[in-house]
Amino acid sequence: MSLWLIPALPLLGAFVLIVFGQQLPKRLIPIIGSGSVGLSAALTFALGYRFISSSASSFHIKAWQWMDINGFSPAVAFHLDALSLVFIFVITFVGFLIHVYSAEFMVHDDGYARFFAYLNLFVCSMLTLVLADNFVLMYLGWEGVGLCSYLLIGFWYAEEKNGYAARKAFIVTRVGDISLAFGLFMLFQQFHTLNIQEVAAQAAQHWTVGSETALIISLLLLGGAVGKSAQLPLQTWLPDAMAGPSPVSALIHAATMVTAGVYLIARTHVIFELAPDALMIVGIIGAVTLVLAGFAALTQFDLKRVLAYSTISQIGYMFLALGVSAWSAAIFHFMIHAFFKALLFLAAGAVIESLHHEHDMFKMGGLKNKLPVVYWTFLIGAGSLAALPLITGGFYSKDQILWLSLAGEHGHIWFFLAALVGAFVTSVYTFRMMFLTFFGKENTPVGHVPGKGMNIPLIVLAILTTVGGFIELPHTFGHVTFFSDFLKPILPAVTMQEEMESFEWLIQLVAALVALSGVGVAYYFFIYKPDQADELKSSAADLHSFWLSGWGFDKLYDKLVVQPYVYLSNVNKNDVIDKLYESVVTVANWLNRILAYTQSGILRWYIMGIVIGGILLMALALI
Repeated sequence: MSLWLIPALPLLGAFVLIVFGQQLPKRLIPIIGSGSVGLSAALTFALGYRFISSSASSFHIKAWQWMDINGFSPAVAFHLDALSLVFIFVITFVGFLIHVYSAEFMVHDDGYARFFAYLNLFVCSMLTLVLADNFVLMYLGWEGVGLCSYLLIGFWYAEEKNGYAARKAFIVTRVGDISLAFGLFMLFQQFHTLNIQEVAAQAAQHWTVGSETALIISLLLLGGAVGKSAQLPLQTWLPDAMAGPSPVSALIHAATMVTAGVYLIARTHVIFELAPDALMIVGIIGAVTLVLAGFAALTQFDLKRVLAYSTISQIGYMFLALGVSAWSAAIFHFMIHAFFKALLFLAAGAVIESLHHEHDMFKMGGLKNKLPVVYWTFLIGAGSLAALPLITGGFYSKDQILWLSLAGEHGHIWFFLAALVGAFVTSVYTFRMMFLTFFGKENTPVGHVPGKGMNIPLIVLAILTTVGGFIELPHTFGHVTFFSDFLKPILPAVTMQEEMESFEWLIQLVAALVALSGVGVAYYFFIYKPDQADELKSSAADLHSFWLSGWGFDKLYDKLVVQPYVYLSNVNKNDVIDKLYESVVTVANWLNRILAYTQSGILRWYIMGIVIGGILLMALALI
């Protein structure tokens, strides 16, 4: 079985580029980088076809025994089931398109080979994370994507702010990683294994619903998830991560790495179902995050930062779905979001490069006819992000979450209202971004028009964004359930409240009206009456600044964590711990000097020392 080749091929590509990248012809570098990921994508399609055609619920392969210590024996082994197949399809296929786009986007960069090596290493780490059959190997992939995010965010390291953004991402996500590590320690203490399937099988037998141990472990796993997926309270690293090149934003911070937390919770759903309070907290975190990040996106002027806050908000929708046990709905939105958000980031990168690396949307405008391919593909991605009804994939994936946040067994009116407010705000900021960038007068002349290498990935992603939503349709639109049926052997179906089933069409109508009204509001303020937007901003300047700063979380953490840490570091700049060891050295040197005095070279002193020693020994013997 070739399952192990899926992560191995990108790793091989990374190795070749790291070792020989400086000696390779430039045209060969993207062939190696893109080709290795493309081969992984082809293998994924082949294995996916074989998996769907077979009656097996999973494929498993053990590459080698990693370690064996007193009964603890994790292997380098890979497990493919419906859930991991969805993830590796997104990682390899979207990753391949981003590699193809990068071949043209990064061609003039001095670190061309280094960039593709980092991308390949990231893809390998992410594939390892989702294919691992045990938590130890999964954690290796988990830390691997953290390392690669640091390398890629700070890729242009000559600028100090880029290095700061990379360090910030690494440190903030490390908080969550430590929480995850403690959760894994507790799992091993409970079950004496970290094999994912064995833990899931034993958990239901070992714990009852509401178990305190299950709750603690679930919260520790959730801590890891909120760090990687940039959810409250560890969301502050993602907007600054836009310092990396646009393909990095598309791959890591839209399609793959930030959804690792969603994968972790879905993969360990058995544990979370035994801890209903933890599931409720997952839903609350998702609901609050999607609203707060949506309002923050509404005030940004940097094109990529709008998309960054949008990513935080959309992952909030996924967490909300997980929190109400709508497992397949969360994964469906993950897949559709990967398509349209990768599309939006790549299109945004094309716009920024065309305008001499200008990021400010208020300095753009008038690009509708200048960059037609970018405009139409961006419009398709924006429509899906705003969940425009009937014609976009985002409508069908987000509609499921809206509906189940109210009608599911664990649904609640406050979850639904938060999701609805988030949907309205999403529509407003999405088309605010659309109108400022492509409509109105041309504020910055176009200096470069993207070529086929950048346009073709945009077109393919636009097609996937459009048609992807039609593999899962609600009862009111033909009841197509290909996606949820595919995941049913792994993720349980959501239980509905019986009295709510007849109201689905009403919720869909409300969701459609909310999305369209958001477009109308954006049109009014940024096309029809732009002066009104300036007046509104002036009248609520303090609130605007508060949202622009991401609700002040960076300032809060600076006061609570950074400044006290720097203060203690200054107090301890001479290192109190070192003083302890320095004192031991000082005493040893002092004793050495005393002992040195006895080595004078004078014979009579030596004879006297022998006599005194002999007298003392005789005295001790007599005593």
